[in-house]
Formats: sequence, structure tokens, C-alpha cells
Amino acid sequence: MSFAIRNFEPADFDTLWRMDQECFPPGISYSKRELRTYLGYRGAFTLVAVDVLSSQPQGFIVAQSGTTGHIITIDVLAAARHSGVGSMLIKAAEERLRATGCRAIDLETAVDNLGALSFYKRHGYSVIRTWPRYYSNGVDALVLQKQLSGARENAIVAPRGD
Repeated sequence: MSFAIRNFEPADFDTLWRMDQECFPPGISYSKRELRTYLGYRGAFTLVAVDVLSSQPQGFIVAQSGTTGHIITIDVLAAARHSGVGSMLIKAAEERLRATGCRAIDLETAVDNLGALSFYKRHGYSVIRTWPRYYSNGVDALVLQKQLSGARENAIVAPRGD
């Protein structure tokens, strides 16, 4: 399979919500209202990975820019895992966040989601703390962070005095 990354389109919403329900257990997956809220956050963007032949979404990532960016969720259908879709999505989101001046990216994952933890560590993320009972089902979250190199500098240069 070959994949392409594109921006979210409103017609994608139901497909992406169903994907989230498949990717995460109850208590971690988002309700429609929650997902709609995250997609609408100020500074948020959503990228969708589609199969080039069928144009069907295979995964998506929702991220929010700021001094420290935040990956809200990354979802990849089971059939598309281990094909590079997740890596394409996270790299594309990191590039977009870097271009907006983000210096680091934070994200959360359930302490028992060993596949996600391994994926994030391969992409340079490190655990910085644990949030007890972060998810509505009572599961703790690991907070991971990655420092971005080459982030656009937003320095203000003061005039020099004579």
C-alpha cells in the first residue's frame, strides 16, 4: 500500500470518529463531542493518511501548536499498522509544529499501551512524568516530550545603545 498525507476535511469526521473507537478502548476513545472539540481547538490541525489507490483514511493525527506543541491523538487502523502510516503522520505533524515555532511537543499515552510507548520512543519522545487516573476509565497516563531542533526563532532583537 502507498499512502499520502492530506489536511482534514469536514466530510472525514464520522470516519475518523469510528477509527478512534476501533483504535482505543472505552474510557480512552473520544466521544463525538470530545473529538469535535479537539479538532476545533485554537491552533489545532488534523492530518489524515489516505491509501493512494482507494483514497480511504488509514490514520489521522490531531495536534495543537504553541510554544510547546501537543499531540492530542494519533490513530492508525489495525490493518495499516507497521506500514509506516504512523511515522508519516507524526513526522508531518512535527514539521508543521516546528514551522509554527514550537520548541517541543508533549503527548500522553496510557501506561499500559506498550505499542504506543515503543513507537513514541523510536521517534525520540521521552517520558517526563505520570498523570494518575488521567483517563476516564481510571488508567494512568505517561506524559512524553520531544525537543524540536530547528524551530523557527521568534527572538526580538533590541536596538543597541551607542
